[in-house]
Amino acid sequence: MKLSHFFIERPIFAIVISVVTLLLGAIAFTILPVAQYPEIAPPTVVVQAQYPGADPKTLAETVAEPIEQQVNGVENMLYMSSVSAMDGTMQLTVTFKLGTDPNIAQVLVQNRVAIAEPQLPLEVRNIGITTEKQSPDILMAIGLTSKNNTYTPLYLSNYAYTQIEDTLKRIEGVGNVQVFGAQPYSMRVWLNPDLMFARGLTADDVVNAIQAQNVQVAPGSVGAEPARPKTEFQLILNTKGRLITPEQFSKILLKRGSNGQLVYLGDVARLELGGQSYTSTTYQDGTIPA
Repeated sequence: MKLSHFFIERPIFAIVISVVTLLLGAIAFTILPVAQYPEIAPPTVVVQAQYPGADPKTLAETVAEPIEQQVNGVENMLYMSSVSAMDGTMQLTVTFKLGTDPNIAQVLVQNRVAIAEPQLPLEVRNIGITTEKQSPDILMAIGLTSKNNTYTPLYLSNYAYTQIEDTLKRIEGVGNVQVFGAQPYSMRVWLNPDLMFARGLTADDVVNAIQAQNVQVAPGSVGAEPARPKTEFQLILNTKGRLITPEQFSKILLKRGSNGQLVYLGDVARLELGGQSYTSTTYQDGTIPA
């Protein structure tokens, strides 16, 4: 007796088996690990660092090389490539085997980068090193423009930073958002070499003075424990914090002369609020800032 004849002669039994199979398939469909879009490109993790004022050779030797030495050989890595640009930015792209969990790959690379951080220059560590799971290829480019050139590229750049970038990053599936021609607001200090020489100052003296006097400190409180007996109040102290305006920066003390003369930053430099970097700018149709 053939198997097909068994079900033909027992239609009710065949219907029950079909219904049970259909129900089991419907239940399994909701829990099976099915990928809507299969993986085609291998996952990548991008490490980015910035060394302001450094040329590509210095950037490659002091930043890229220590990071590459530690990241090389990370688990499931296929290959890696790095770019040291003229604007002082370094980007290392690590490509992993197909099927590697991007979250695990990011953690593995981040752990290796943390080992290399003590070998990096202080300026690089202060700015920060980012490790993100993303593709180095650009999916979409959006131009932010101003009608009739109402706003400057500096304003548009900071508007993109404060109002648009974070919103786009919160969209599911977006790995990273990059602002081309970015010019974050910064305090520009234009040193006068003749005035610097006349007062016996160097650029390092200016940098050290700014770092020492433009700080955010915790002033503490008055009346905190251990306090004198019968102390009834505890007051929290507040300070102005970091400097904001060019006028405040111009009052940074650089040097005290032998005759008591004080040299301030405003005596040897011109200060203005501008962009952090002017190495690149973007335009639409060659004329409209974007």
